[in-house]
Amino acid sequence: MGKTISDIPGIGPSSAEILAKNGYRTLQQIAETTVEKLGDVPGFGKIRATRVIKLATEVLAAAVTDIAPAAKVRARPKRAATKSPALAAAVETEKQELDKPKKDKKKDKKKDKKKDKKKDKKKDKKKDKKKDKKKDKSKKGKKK
Repeated sequence: MGKTISDIPGIGPSSAEILAKNGYRTLQQIAETTVEKLGDVPGFGKIRATRVIKLATEVLAAAVTDIAPAAKVRARPKRAATKSPALAAAVETEKQELDKPKKDKKKDKKKDKKKDKKKDKKKDKKKDKKKDKKKDKSKKGKKK
């Protein structure tokens, strides 16, 4: 029996129904689509679309591997994974984002804290000036 969309991990009956309504009825259709197109399907953002396309490709490759001994055909799972250039680009982008050093994030947080402190100091100075003005006005009013 052939593999279905429901064989993709994370795709249950309701997700399979949504995919079918949007024209994705086979694993092959999902594996060959782009992240942008699948991301337009309700309930599928860029991240989920990337993961689903990758998993669909893996399920297809596994299905070919299961059939291969009986049909005496050599499976090429790597080739199936490269059919979608959009998938390859999305995976590369995701890898780059994950490889960003954490130090940059820490530096950004420190910079933000410094900016916040400067803003707080400016606010305090403004408040102090207002208080001084009020005191001066009250002193002038008493002298008259």
